[in-house]
Amino acid sequence: MKRFSLTFAAFFVVLFMGSYLHIINGAFDLSLLDVLKTLLRIEPNEKFDLVIFDFRLPRIVIATLVGIGLGLAGVVLQGITRNGLADPGILGINAGAGSAIVIFMFFFQVQVVSADISSWVSIMMMPLFGFVGGILAAALIFLFSYKHGRLDMQRLILTGIAINSGFGALSMYFSLKMNSKDFESAALWMSGSIYNANWIFIVAMLPWIIIFGIYTYKKAYLLDYFQLEEDNIKSLGIALEREKIVLLLASVGLVSACVSVSGSIGFIGLMAPHIAQKLVGVRHQFVMPIAALIGAALLVFSDFIAKTVFAPSELSVGVVVSIIGIPYFLYLLVKAKG
Repeated sequence: MKRFSLTFAAFFVVLFMGSYLHIINGAFDLSLLDVLKTLLRIEPNEKFDLVIFDFRLPRIVIATLVGIGLGLAGVVLQGITRNGLADPGILGINAGAGSAIVIFMFFFQVQVVSADISSWVSIMMMPLFGFVGGILAAALIFLFSYKHGRLDMQRLILTGIAINSGFGALSMYFSLKMNSKDFESAALWMSGSIYNANWIFIVAMLPWIIIFGIYTYKKAYLLDYFQLEEDNIKSLGIALEREKIVLLLASVGLVSACVSVSGSIGFIGLMAPHIAQKLVGVRHQFVMPIAALIGAALLVFSDFIAKTVFAPSELSVGVVVSIIGIPYFLYLLVKAKG
């Protein structure tokens, strides 16, 4: 418990430092005093209000929420499948949710990266469409991954890669049929971007993160049991398949909410659970909160790098996360092979 508390406090500080760097740096630099005065409403300044409340603070909040959601979803998927390489992006759940949202954008002409208050109804509906796409992807993956009544881990990864490619192609097909303005919006969103975040996105995704986040944490003890042999789990009176399906639905809900506001950002759900387990052990009651904090910290720092490294131009945060995540994924593959 002491180890968990220290780790939690340490990553909370890391997240706070990342948020601090994010809010004071950019095309228009701010001092700590400027930020405090603006937040505490002391001598309000219209320019500072615009920079902090309209641009930087929503971006930090969304990066934090998306990191939490992807971190929790990664813990659940790795626990259900008993596979350390399981990740919403690698398994194709991101792609399924993303495809559904691109189709929604195509038919309803929603520009995610330039949305405003007039399109709030469409934005509120996007996580729901993402959920449907994510469920479809997850259903296909698990349908083709079962062998003799059991989940085959090798098939799971291979099927996930195929589903990922298939839904990626579907997204590209619909995005290419859009007009040039909508295509630019969709392409930027698909690469993983939160640079044009606003408070409408936060309102749209927050209920999903809260509801599914609390549910998955309450069921964390089941993920400990899932590491046993299936016959042993059933002997404890646990409805194994039903619990797996419900937890899978919860993780898809988390991923869908994240994808609806940030596009497809991979590897957070892969890295955060692994790092958390190395720091606090394998009990999911402790792994989940730490993985959520690590996911948030990783994404806030990645978005800070995306914003500043090539300023005034910006990278997509999904590209920065991939630069970090791909070597880590290869390391895990080599380690698993060994």
